[in-house]
Amino acid sequence: MVKTTKSANLLFDGKNFDLPMKSPSIGPDVIDIGKLYNEADIFTFDPGFTSTASCESSITYIDGDKGELLYRGYPIDQLAEKSHFLEVCYLLLYGELPTSPQLNDFENRVTMHTMVHEQMHNLFRGFRRDAHPMAIMVGVVGAMSAFYHDSTDINDQMQREISSIRMIAKVPTIAAMAYKYSIGQPYVYPRNDLDYASNFLRMCFSVPAQEYEPNPILSRAMDRIFTLHADHEQNASTSTVRLAGSSGANPFACIAAGIACLWGPAHGGANQACLEMLHEIGSLDRIPEYINRAKDKDDPFRLMGFGHRVYKNFDPRAKVMKESADEVLELLGIENNEILQIAKELERIALEDEYFIEKKLYPNVDFYSGIILDAMGFPTSMFTPIFALSRTVGWISQWKEMIADPVQKIGRPRQLYSGPVERDYIKLENR
Repeated sequence: MVKTTKSANLLFDGKNFDLPMKSPSIGPDVIDIGKLYNEADIFTFDPGFTSTASCESSITYIDGDKGELLYRGYPIDQLAEKSHFLEVCYLLLYGELPTSPQLNDFENRVTMHTMVHEQMHNLFRGFRRDAHPMAIMVGVVGAMSAFYHDSTDINDQMQREISSIRMIAKVPTIAAMAYKYSIGQPYVYPRNDLDYASNFLRMCFSVPAQEYEPNPILSRAMDRIFTLHADHEQNASTSTVRLAGSSGANPFACIAAGIACLWGPAHGGANQACLEMLHEIGSLDRIPEYINRAKDKDDPFRLMGFGHRVYKNFDPRAKVMKESADEVLELLGIENNEILQIAKELERIALEDEYFIEKKLYPNVDFYSGIILDAMGFPTSMFTPIFALSRTVGWISQWKEMIADPVQKIGRPRQLYSGPVERDYIKLENR
């Protein structure tokens, strides 16, 4: 519950301005500058909005100094250990953990919507065979509004609910179809008797000539990846979804915008960049060279998968992901793979070397998730689509919260203009 209990005083140009302060349920107090421009004729300047709260939200809370991540108040490690992805989806969407009947009903609704419109196959065929799966996902998810236009009215609560369920159910199918299309294999239809993660693995790795039986350990690891990436407060892609939604855009367009933003290597592409770095290092005897390069401030090389912009001590998701990585590698019997040996040696150094400890460059969730996905057989091009699949429920939850917020208005950031002052037009012959 946000409370307004005190105010901050701003002295500017000889005038005092009282700015109300809001106290959240957890976290630092916030100065409300909503009326600052009207009253003082000034803006604030905050590149990247790193010190600005753009909205009020009750979904996810992060304390970077403590290494804490809460979904609706529940610690992420507890949810990853004791829950499963669809239960977490329910929590993010509706605010509370479901009862058994509520969970059964929710899982059934999702399961009944996993198939996509058959005409969407024609849409896939319009992409080049070598198209990146993320390029396909941006286009296909955006095009869902053309196939499911009966659930695009954002002012209709029932349509918002239907579109939410449809996206949670169909994005795994779309991601799997994008993967199959990129490798020239036939699409695999979803199966209603499988759980969410197992169904996705089967759609990716099954072929008509041979059935794929998902291994429980792999399915559990996949489920954890989904859970750990389900939401992460007001990150770049979530802010993009909210900004697109603030204009009244339909939900499919908003989620497509989020997917496009996630595609950036500084955001959703981190686990892919991490694995590519491991392949660049190539062998154990080259690790000292790259460690020295990472310590050299004049060298542009950076160790990917270490440290985090938000978490200053450790990434709470990394511990859970490391457990899954160990289980998967043991199951598949590839602990001695050289790339994985490089990863383990880098992990050891990061946890013991004074430079990394001082700089707080600990292994993060992207470091371990990339290793798991590679071990499962996914190409690096599928890492970000799987991230998008995981984050879809978070985007939808944030979008629904924004739509229901009575104080929400269309996003319109201001700017600090540095261009030319007003000048007269010069005719072409006089330039």
